[in-house]
Amino acid sequence: MSDYQAFTSQVYKKTGLDLSLYKEAQMKRRLTSLRNKLGFHSFHDFFQVINTDQQVMNEFLDKVTINVSEFFRNPSRWEVLEKQIFPALSKKKNGIRIWSAACSTGEEPYTLAIIANQFWQASDIEIIATDIDQNVLARAKQGIYKERALQEVPPDMKKQYFHQEGDTYKIDEKLKETIRFQQHNLLADTYPAQVDLIVCRNVLIYFTEEAKRTVYQQFSRALAKDGIFFVGSTEQIFSPDQYGLEVFDTFFYKKNN
Repeated sequence: MSDYQAFTSQVYKKTGLDLSLYKEAQMKRRLTSLRNKLGFHSFHDFFQVINTDQQVMNEFLDKVTINVSEFFRNPSRWEVLEKQIFPALSKKKNGIRIWSAACSTGEEPYTLAIIANQFWQASDIEIIATDIDQNVLARAKQGIYKERALQEVPPDMKKQYFHQEGDTYKIDEKLKETIRFQQHNLLADTYPAQVDLIVCRNVLIYFTEEAKRTVYQQFSRALAKDGIFFVGSTEQIFSPDQYGLEVFDTFFYKKNN
């Protein structure tokens, strides 16, 4: 067993995070870079410190999970949600249940809350926002962002849902109440059920094909009747019908009931 394979095995026992389900070349390159930066010459030595030092563990998890996020990332795709998907769902449903999977530092679930608030009362909006990394979840719960994260937020929404405090912007408290942040491992944990909209963007590109297939099946099962699955711009599903899905729009798939 190689030094890296032994490392992935130890990480799995320690955290439940199965690095073998991620594309090895990409993941190994990312972790070798972090290992070298921290001054370790082998993955064996690197794990010994991860095992005992929570700060290094957090840094490791930050490197494994891809925390690149901003509000209304790829605005034209959010427009599909605002102009087509939510209006149709609001005619059928008095409330909505949304899952923002691998939500990182929270920009995505807050964006979902802002748009959903146009169609439902806050008390009828339930957003489950999950990530494997407790560090980013803690930041997401705070709901405080630098201006660069708000570049794509329309001015009226910025005024309505954000409160400027110095050089940062804080999310409106009522909006925060629609979101429940919790830790979740897509490759190991139980999925929520009867979800009207699942958003999981720019994460599955790092998974092996086998892991992707498993996750797509799980997402499909988690969707309610007529539920929608929203993926990232590099994650088109080439045979959605094998997962009980059909193309609704670019990067949007509808549950094929």
